[in-house]
Amino acid sequence: MNHNNIVHDKIYTLKNFLPLMTIGTLIILFTITKQIIYGFDVLSAMYDFMGSFFIIFSIFKIINLHGFVQAYSNYDIIAMRSIYYAYIYPFIEFVLGVLYLIRFQLTLANYITLVLMTVNSIGVGYKLAHREQIICACLGTVFKVPMTYVTLAEDIIMGTMALIMLFK
Repeated sequence: MNHNNIVHDKIYTLKNFLPLMTIGTLIILFTITKQIIYGFDVLSAMYDFMGSFFIIFSIFKIINLHGFVQAYSNYDIIAMRSIYYAYIYPFIEFVLGVLYLIRFQLTLANYITLVLMTVNSIGVGYKLAHREQIICACLGTVFKVPMTYVTLAEDIIMGTMALIMLFK
């Protein structure tokens, strides 16, 4: 395990989550603004939210791709077995983001998102259940955000949104 990706301080403060909260707020504001301009539609809002989420989060992962791969390989059940998967994962997220924003191949995007978020949830859930203190790779390694139940909630929410969109 890479010791740079271990969280030594078990006490989390608001400061630990400030980057995540800021980016999340910006994504929500983008989604709301677009809905105000073009008219509110729940499905459209979910596409915009997921598209902007995936693009922004993937960019932070790509900024330090090697650092992301090291951090992600600590908890993703596929990335633990395939470094190649860890390297392409941010690009998969980026493409999913584009597909959601341009409303292209949405069924495929939703299936892929559901699988990815389910796999992520399994790995995150396992680490949380075993009380391992590691850095979450959700924003790459640009910010040292600790892995908590917030990480698990993100994955479950995104997977649930993809599932809802598959049945709409």
